[in-house]
Amino acid sequence: MRSLRRIDSTILVTFSLLLLFSCQQESQKEGVTTKIENESGYQIESVNIQHVKLNDNFWLPIIERVQERTIEYAIEKSTEEGRFDNFLIAGGKMEGEVKGVMPFDDTDVYKIVEGASYSLISAPNPQLETLLDSIINVISIGQEKDGYLTTWRTINPAHPPATWVKVNEGKRWESLEMSHELYNAGHLYEAAAAHYEATGKKNFLNIALKNADLMVETFGPEDGKIHTVPGHQIIETGLIRLYRITNEKKYLELAKYFLDGRGFHEGRMDFGPYAQDHVPVIKQDEVVGHAVRAVYMYAAMTDIAAIENDTAYHKAVDNLWENMVNKKMYLTGGIGARHEGEAFGENYELPNLTAYNETCAAIGDVYWNHRLHNMTGNVKYFDVIERTLYNGLISGLSLNGTQFFYPNALESDGVYKFNQGACTRKDWFDCSCCPTNVIRFIPSLPGLIYSKTSDTVFVNLYAANQATIGLEETAIAITQETSYPWNGSVKLTVTPETASDFTIKLRIPGWARNEVLPGTLYSYKEKIKAVPEVKVNGELVEATIDNGYITLTRNWKKGETISLEIPMKVREVLANEKVEEDRGKIALEYGPIVYAVEEIDNKNNFDAITISNDDTFQVKKENDLLEGVNVIENNKLKAIPYYAWSNRGIGKMKVWLPKK
Repeated sequence: MRSLRRIDSTILVTFSLLLLFSCQQESQKEGVTTKIENESGYQIESVNIQHVKLNDNFWLPIIERVQERTIEYAIEKSTEEGRFDNFLIAGGKMEGEVKGVMPFDDTDVYKIVEGASYSLISAPNPQLETLLDSIINVISIGQEKDGYLTTWRTINPAHPPATWVKVNEGKRWESLEMSHELYNAGHLYEAAAAHYEATGKKNFLNIALKNADLMVETFGPEDGKIHTVPGHQIIETGLIRLYRITNEKKYLELAKYFLDGRGFHEGRMDFGPYAQDHVPVIKQDEVVGHAVRAVYMYAAMTDIAAIENDTAYHKAVDNLWENMVNKKMYLTGGIGARHEGEAFGENYELPNLTAYNETCAAIGDVYWNHRLHNMTGNVKYFDVIERTLYNGLISGLSLNGTQFFYPNALESDGVYKFNQGACTRKDWFDCSCCPTNVIRFIPSLPGLIYSKTSDTVFVNLYAANQATIGLEETAIAITQETSYPWNGSVKLTVTPETASDFTIKLRIPGWARNEVLPGTLYSYKEKIKAVPEVKVNGELVEATIDNGYITLTRNWKKGETISLEIPMKVREVLANEKVEEDRGKIALEYGPIVYAVEEIDNKNNFDAITISNDDTFQVKKENDLLEGVNVIENNKLKAIPYYAWSNRGIGKMKVWLPKK
């Protein structure tokens, strides 16, 4: 990171350095038994980001933007707004009332640590590691002796920072529907697991485990414990990560208890469909309510389905996924149609101007689909992941790395303030979950590129990188060279330590197989007839696509090459007629990229732009536009990648264009 020295003068580091020695001593006294390589239950294993080094012209600049600008910016904003002070006030090292307006402000700190930890894996940085130790020391100060850690309750339990958290007696756990005490814990566990993976240090992990042990003592089916469920899900996946590290089944059991309890309301408040608490999870078959809560819960359900081979859970997540992709997903991969409740709408309710599509929901959906692929190997899950990554997820971050979309609309009139009071990206939000979730996610992205079994390598995404992958018989070095997504040419150089028999599966993206998304929600106006071409060592081989992959099984020797050519052309997309807002309209794509027209490029005719049956399009690379993009042009319009819209000021934008 370029300028972390500036942060040394902030309150954060001033306090943390004063307390550094004593806190480090205390945090290292109690060790834990850890088992980082625990059986996951998944038949396919992701290749860890520590084994994948990107040198890609598309993704590496985005990751570096987060590492060099966004993390530092978030630390500065969190310092200004008192996120770190709250831990110090809770621990009695600073005087004052709780700062900030959200009961989950603590999680911004945790997500910064998580994203920075993933950055350490891919780009070791002693200065950043030292800063993280300082932040962790500050966090430890806010933890109560029994492990409890939600700073606003510790500071003044009767006066939450947000008026929508109702308290009566000011006691722990009394308003779980909105208090976010368990949500805070979930992000704590996720961040601590990432930090332990990155550094091998237990200073943050010990904090998380102490808190998790309190949860195990407090909640559960036994007499004397609280019988309830979290209001906002994520503690479930966090507990499962702690189980995988420690092999302590109590964490897995509590995660499943929280899931199994949804839909059963005896003796507790019914949180309703908003929090997916309307029926038991194994009977849910329609995605409803708050979209972020939903996909975090579905990810945890998938973990349980895999770890415990639970067929009821597996059936439920299949049904939920089918409903989402067939009836409730935007062309950009975004989910959550309504601003009200940040929620899924009815089936086929997909407005454009008022689309919500929270950035956090896109991130959560990638987490869920990644698990589903690891459980099944089905290519359709990576078709959703790719569409989301290149479109509705990275649209949430500006090209300068310090402005953000909370919702991601598919249309703008330049007047409607859809983004928390703004028509364009904002510098920050009172509810800053999306900026810090981007920090949490983007540095971990290289872990999506490859996955493996004992004798098979899945190449799921195309990005220039160098990777090392251990199989049962040999270790493999893979070098991937490509300019994807701007063209479909990919070259892989495969170098096993010893000549060995194994399989390489090359994913052929859904758009190249004439599928916009799995299911019937969208379709291409015309099918592409050209098929992908594969060469091994320069010789053309038969390329049969099976379940979306081209499978190459042979005895591989050092330095052998695979060349993959995926044909690209401008595609016109139609929506299902049941999507009222998109009837009679066309959207444009090129490769995995969804395109948008902006007023700034079409000043004289924006409102009159239509698509005719005889329209033809040209694709041109503009290296000086929006940090280098392919544009789509004809005599009527100029379109840019959707993810890059609104980086040049406020103006009109459309993804869906009227047919003439």
